[in-house]
Amino acid sequence: MLNVLRPALARLLTPVADALARTPVTPNAVTITGTAGVVAGALWLFPTGHLFAGTMVCTGFVLADMLDGVLARVQGTSGAFGAFLDSTLDRIGDAAVFAGLTIWLVRTRQDTLAWVALFCLVAGGLVSYAKARAEGLGIPCNVGVAERTERLLITLVAAGLTGLGVPYVLAIGLWALAVLSVVTFGQRVNAVRRGARAVVKTGAS
Repeated sequence: MLNVLRPALARLLTPVADALARTPVTPNAVTITGTAGVVAGALWLFPTGHLFAGTMVCTGFVLADMLDGVLARVQGTSGAFGAFLDSTLDRIGDAAVFAGLTIWLVRTRQDTLAWVALFCLVAGGLVSYAKARAEGLGIPCNVGVAERTERLLITLVAAGLTGLGVPYVLAIGLWALAVLSVVTFGQRVNAVRRGARAVVKTGAS
């Protein structure tokens, strides 16, 4: 849903990418640095209860990670390995965010919510896998109410507000995300089913 904002974000990041293009920094280095920052912030700050600080660190590095694609276009170095690395490390960053929150929830004896956070992690992985597998079969699958951007936005906003002392917001955010992830997975399965039928019909004709 929020993919419509990507062109605007790309324009915003282009001046930064232009500056980096004049340095030895590569898009893959930006990808790795962004993921390392998210992992460090999520697994260091979230488990110790520093939810707002962790949210700020993770958000900053997530935005930095978005710079890799813009830099690759500016340098003219976009390629299959860069896309593979970016997608793969995104999964690691996502896992770190939910793992950090789950650890904090367990430590604060919020066991039910910890299970919900773990479910969101697994469901998010299935949503991403469904798209990757479909595209590997040549079937477009860019659908869903809660793609990665939406999932991260909901999670980080809820965690940050919780860190500021807003009650119940993390529970609301995680339960909502759990439902939206299931809906998104269903949307993608349905899209692949329809796409596979269209491929069969095209082949038959």
